Amino acid sequence: MQKEYICIHCPLSCDLTLTDDNGILSVTGNTCKRGEDYAKNEYRNPLRMLTTTLRLEQGDSKLLPVISSDMIPKEKLGECLDLLYSISVTAPVTSGDVVYKNILNTGVDILAAKTVVMQP
Repeated sequence: MQKEYICIHCPLSCDLTLTDDNGILSVTGNTCKRGEDYAKNEYRNPLRMLTTTLRLEQGDSKLLPVISSDMIPKEKLGECLDLLYSISVTAPVTSGDVVYKNILNTGVDILAAKTVVMQP
């Protein structure tokens, strides 16, 4: 089985081909070890940072940008977003504050990405 990827670890954006021969993985097209590692990780356990906005109450804006403290399994992103879209945060909020702890038991927190003061 073969899968095609474009490496995102450097500006070269290598076209990678990962071959799975009964559990033995090999990668071609990479110019460095990072490309090989990227393709293997993407095949076995794809992870993504989560960035979105949450509803903000009593703030000087209506939305609060947030980011995950670490990468989340790709297959859980939709469920994480559904959960986050169902909540709101109340100002004031400081950049770096944990607005949701251990989302879906991933061990990853959701952090405020902006400081927002209360509405005057």
